[in-house]
Amino acid sequence: MLLIISGCGHQNNNTTPEAVAIESNSLSLTDAQFKSAAITTGKVEQKQIYTTLKLNGKIDVPPQNMVSISVPLGGYLKSTNLLPGMHIKKGQVIATVEDQQYIQLQQDYLSAKAKIKYLEQEYQRQRDLNQSQASSDKVFQQAEADYKSQLVLISALKEKLSIAGINVNNINETKIIKSVNIYAPISGYVSKVNVNIGKYVTPTEVLFELVDPSDIHLALKVFERDLDKLYVGQQLFAFTNNEPENRHKCTILMIGKDLSEDRNTEVHCHFESYDKRLIPGTYMNAEVQVKNTSATVIPTEAIVQYEGKNFVFMSKGKRTFEMVQINTGEDDNGYTSIIFTNNSSMKNQEFVFKGAYSLLMMMKNKEG
Repeated sequence: MLLIISGCGHQNNNTTPEAVAIESNSLSLTDAQFKSAAITTGKVEQKQIYTTLKLNGKIDVPPQNMVSISVPLGGYLKSTNLLPGMHIKKGQVIATVEDQQYIQLQQDYLSAKAKIKYLEQEYQRQRDLNQSQASSDKVFQQAEADYKSQLVLISALKEKLSIAGINVNNINETKIIKSVNIYAPISGYVSKVNVNIGKYVTPTEVLFELVDPSDIHLALKVFERDLDKLYVGQQLFAFTNNEPENRHKCTILMIGKDLSEDRNTEVHCHFESYDKRLIPGTYMNAEVQVKNTSATVIPTEAIVQYEGKNFVFMSKGKRTFEMVQINTGEDDNGYTSIIFTNNSSMKNQEFVFKGAYSLLMMMKNKEG
């Protein structure tokens, strides 16, 4: 019996101590395990942490920088060399249109202008006769009405020709223009071409769309909860999904004052230097460094992930640790802002700063 008892005692002394899982979320270590894990602990802190607000939107231009070109009187498109993306200058001829109505307008104008001299002389003659009682008031009033009506007709035809793009000083009885030129009202580039040569276009039909990129800007969608983080003059960086490494510096110019049904508004930003590859309608992402906020932080390496959730290990004394679930926020210079899910105060508690993953492996291996 003494030999058996002695043998059993000798076997227990040579057994390697193992970590003991006290509860499903707690773990107690031996001195050797604690030393090998190189665990260090500390308390959470209150720090001013810089947060990044992520937004998205698209490139836009103000209405005065986007022009739709149409022909006020319609006609057949005789010629154009415009292509989407082509750069044009203000005053440049971008198309030529012709139609019989342009000839008819010039004919009517020149005929009315030729007749006005006779009507003017007849009006003056009847006025003199009426003053000497040699002509009735009716005859004089008819001559006056004919003369003034002709003046109105000439003015109306002149304005129609001007709208059509015909200068009345360039036409006469022997010179009639059968086609009119369309001139670019702005400098910029062609965004759309909706017609082809030979097509008849109506006055309501848009032939081309031109864009002046000098005032191009970025329109971002911002939700109501984030509006107080932004201000006019604030800087941000925008980038496309295709080139996330190519970051464009922008400045906030205007913040919308009304909210949509989705509780968001537009924030307009100006590019510090415009990239010609960015065209209206291009979708972009943006990152804004918002004001510092005070937050409860812990070293990022103290946080472990398990089954899609975030945890830290809280020291319970005597090499015992409890795994506590947390919600994480922004990262800044090796620290992460955290919120404890149980809403309890943890400011005075000790947490594992280094060796957290070693504890997680010991706990889950022991449970297995």
